[in-house]
Order: sequence, then C-alpha cells, then structure tokens
Amino acid sequence: MATKKKTDTSSKAKSSKKAKAPAKKKTATKTAKKGPKPEPVKVGARHPKARVLEAHGTKEALAKSLAEVIAREDEDTDLIADRLRTASNSQLLRLRQAADTVKEKYGDRTKLIAAIAGAQNKSKDKDYVAKLSTFSSGRLVDMLNSAKTRNARKARKSGAAPKAKAKSSAAPQAAAAKAKRAPAKKPAAK
Repeated sequence: MATKKKTDTSSKAKSSKKAKAPAKKKTATKTAKKGPKPEPVKVGARHPKARVLEAHGTKEALAKSLAEVIAREDEDTDLIADRLRTASNSQLLRLRQAADTVKEKYGDRTKLIAAIAGAQNKSKDKDYVAKLSTFSSGRLVDMLNSAKTRNARKARKSGAAPKAKAKSSAAPQAAAAKAKRAPAKKPAAK
C-alpha cells in the first residue's frame, strides 16, 4: 500500500526565501587608462603568389632573373625563362633560394662543384666532377650539406675512439690498485 510522503512545509518556506533574496551587486572596478597602442608589426604574405609579387614584382621578372642564373653556357636564357613562366610560384621561390645560397656562400657554380668534390674526397675524379656539373643547383647544395654532415659525424666517431682507449688503459690501473688492497675476508668454513 502506498502512502503519501509527508513533507516539511517549514523547510520549503525557508528554501523559497533564500531563492527570493536579491543578488548582491558587484561594484565596478576602475580600469587604468592605457597608453596608445604600439604600431602592429607588418607580417609578409604567406602564400607563394603574394611572396613573388612582394619580392619581385611579377612572375615574369622572377623567371627572367632566374633564367640568367640557372642557364649554362650553351643554353639560351629566353627559352629557359619561357619554361620557368609555366612553373609554379613555390617552385620559382625554391629555385631563387637555391640560387641565392650558391651565390652568397660559394660565388658561382664551379666553386660549389669543387667544394662538393673536395668534401667527398673525389676532387681528382674528372668523370665525377663532370657528372656533378649536370646536376641542378638545389641538388648540389643538398649534396654539399650531406657531405659536410657525414664528415662531421665521421670526425666525432673517430674522436670518440681515443677516449674509449683512454678508459680501457685506466681499467688495468684500477685493477692493480684493487689488488694492492687488503684481501677480502673468506667466509667461515662449516
């Protein structure tokens, strides 16, 4: 048999009084006056087309300037410029970066090729040097960076070997010093 629950009317009355109490008003805090805002930093464009237009004016101007740098002695710069006009803006920017790296660090392409051959210990191999001259500037820059990294790794590895020998020569000295110490006590016999 179900019975009705008895509720305390006095507790309901108390809770309703609490709900009807007005909320306290928050006082507004005073904000300090700020000075004039600094000038915003101008950020360059991110997408390739805007970077090309910002740095070189037009895509054709960039292609023409790249054609002069990329062209070898036997190639026509106008034909190369026409081919470069059909390339994407990001490709042109990457070519410009490789050409600038070659010009700033090595002067010209022949010095870059000589640096690669020297780094790989193949400077006397005429066929290898001739083959290097057929590679693109970007590929040559990557090859030189790889050769430098490889040589640095070999130098660290060969430099680490004498240190290991020094440790192994210290090991017999430590063993001799241990032998000079008093012998350890033997366990008691049963």
